[in-house]
Amino acid sequence: MSIGLLRQALQALKQESRSRTPTWVNQGFKWLAPGLFVKRWLLISAAGVLLAALGLAIWSNLTPIYYLSQLLSDLLRSITQLIPSYISGPLVLLLGILFVFLGQTRSLGAITDVLMPEGNEELVDRLLTHRRLHRGPKIVVLGGGTGLSTLLRGLKRYSANITAIVTVADDGGSSGRLRREIGVLPPGDIRNCLAALADEEKLLTELFQYRFQAGDGLTGHSFGNLFLTVMSEITGDLEQAIAASSKVLAIRGQVLPATLSDMRLWADLADGRRIEGESSITEAQGKIVRLGCTPANPIALPRALDAIAEADYIIIGPGSLYTSVIPNLLVPDIAKAIARSKVPRLYICNIMTQPGETDGYTVSDHIRSIDAVSPYKLFDVVLVQKDSPSPPSLIHYAQEKSHPVYFDREAVSQLGRRAVVANVMDEDKQLHLVRHDSDRLARILLRWYSRIQGV
Repeated sequence: MSIGLLRQALQALKQESRSRTPTWVNQGFKWLAPGLFVKRWLLISAAGVLLAALGLAIWSNLTPIYYLSQLLSDLLRSITQLIPSYISGPLVLLLGILFVFLGQTRSLGAITDVLMPEGNEELVDRLLTHRRLHRGPKIVVLGGGTGLSTLLRGLKRYSANITAIVTVADDGGSSGRLRREIGVLPPGDIRNCLAALADEEKLLTELFQYRFQAGDGLTGHSFGNLFLTVMSEITGDLEQAIAASSKVLAIRGQVLPATLSDMRLWADLADGRRIEGESSITEAQGKIVRLGCTPANPIALPRALDAIAEADYIIIGPGSLYTSVIPNLLVPDIAKAIARSKVPRLYICNIMTQPGETDGYTVSDHIRSIDAVSPYKLFDVVLVQKDSPSPPSLIHYAQEKSHPVYFDREAVSQLGRRAVVANVMDEDKQLHLVRHDSDRLARILLRWYSRIQGV
């Protein structure tokens, strides 16, 4: 108890000390932080000025240096005769420091006004954040749907070296219409990921997710889908369109389609039916026994394979098991690249079962479904939600034939997987909706990674 009280007292003293310190002092000390790559260049610039002056002096046979030294000597002698040295010395020193301080603050202020016209953040804070994020681990995340964008929204606070590999099997909604009418690959999941990784996330999310409510042929389309479709027409393919859009949106990391092939899903159900099309699989309301795609072996995007090979950390999910997660693994070269990787590989299991896809599934059932897709072992660890939703939410989901995914620990262990059990759920108490919490999920994932790496 005494240790806890002492810790609280120290924390209170630290907060009080911070509150008493002027803001400009705190900002000034931040410029001394290691890793900004600013101090060394200022020192090199000063050394360059001195060397340039020395070069001019040598070139002119020291004549200017001689006269300047004589002039300076006479000036100093005159000053000390008028004002004693113990007064004039400190006064001139302070004046010099003041000039340096004014010059540096004004120049940095001018740079800040150009680079950050909104003025809601200090330049040094932006530099510190930039350096911290670009020193973060290289994370590759595979999935689709809202689950992937939720995860990216949290991860971008810890690293800028993120690669999101997104499924292109969607054929419903606005994406499906564009796919059928124009022949482009579905942009919906990619749009969500771009908005999630953008710095100005709130504004861009509203813009990209905006759906037209009127207009001949526009009703139901989202602005982001139309934007990516137009960019695909201009740049030539979806990969170039995403790259160009990423620059416009200044996203942290990169978003890549798993393949540029016109990939379409099919599923064999337990009752003998074969369902074709991603949107039709869920609507069929049958038990899926086999999932595949046409063409049978889509060609992986080379940049996606490079990202997996260079990754420090690979995360699969979260998202709909058969229509968001597994479609990426149906690209053979992507599954091989993941299997060859020696870095930590983790699968995020869903919190609730999905009607028409994973009715009655346990955690081990999710793992078996992924294992059935590839002959390789694609992950070593599974992240499982710890606590159950509240009774009102359970009732709400039960009415939709959805239930919490049961964690059958022994079966998971028999499949050769370790489990990380944590509370990563965000529950809307009013709407009784359960989702992954982006901040909590990212924090747990990075904490586990740091522990594995011994950081």
